[in-house]
Amino acid sequence: MTKTLQQVIEQKNEQGEKAFIPYIMAGDGGLTHTKETIRYLQQLGATAIEVGIPFSDPVADGPVIEKAGLRALAEGTNLRAILAMLEEIKEDVQTPLILMTYLNPLVHFGLQDFVKAATKANVKGLIIPDMPLEERDLIQPFLEGTDIALVQLVSLTSSKMRIQEIAEAAEGFIYAVTVNGTTGGQRDFQDHVMQHLKEIKSSVSLPVLAGFGISNRQTAEKMSEGIDGVIVGSAIVDALHRKDYDTIEQFFQKEPVETNL
Repeated sequence: MTKTLQQVIEQKNEQGEKAFIPYIMAGDGGLTHTKETIRYLQQLGATAIEVGIPFSDPVADGPVIEKAGLRALAEGTNLRAILAMLEEIKEDVQTPLILMTYLNPLVHFGLQDFVKAATKANVKGLIIPDMPLEERDLIQPFLEGTDIALVQLVSLTSSKMRIQEIAEAAEGFIYAVTVNGTTGGQRDFQDHVMQHLKEIKSSVSLPVLAGFGISNRQTAEKMSEGIDGVIVGSAIVDALHRKDYDTIEQFFQKEPVETNL
């Protein structure tokens, strides 16, 4: 029996390591390149891989990821083609895949049909940043009985009561957003952010991972103190676009590996 997303993260932590989840934009450079990138990140040792679905109005995305999405859309990438590609490589990919998508593409696809296709593609997690907790019943009933965890986000402005509400409904892990704004860019993470992360960790039973604005390994290490790991998006997407594999490999603290990307 395959492990759930939560179990994979917890196993990493039990081994004394922090979870590291890189984000990539599906179709940036073409879906064949996305296949190779997933295999490459798996080889490096990613705990899971967050696969972004390109969308024309990505309200949570900063300029780097937004441009990657536009490049992917220009390649003709769409949700149906991405899911077909993921199903095609599922026998080769043991690393859990998490889809990050806005609600509109799911509604257009058909929520029940999407869940069926995502299950066939062996997707283990789902992040929908523009779907508030109160609207999760739009898709939650279709996810029952699957291995797909509906991951919830907690913002810097979330109150303790709100964090508890989110924690009770969350699956997989808690995605702790570390900035008020969009993804990307180098940020100075002040003490109040670190304290906020520790408060989230102390009040939930799920693993807690921090994301948004983490642009280098040093920041990733600092942000993961006291929590279970980090998610890095813009820095990975930018490095992939520039074919700067040294920068990517620095996040994994490993010697460079051979790649045919």
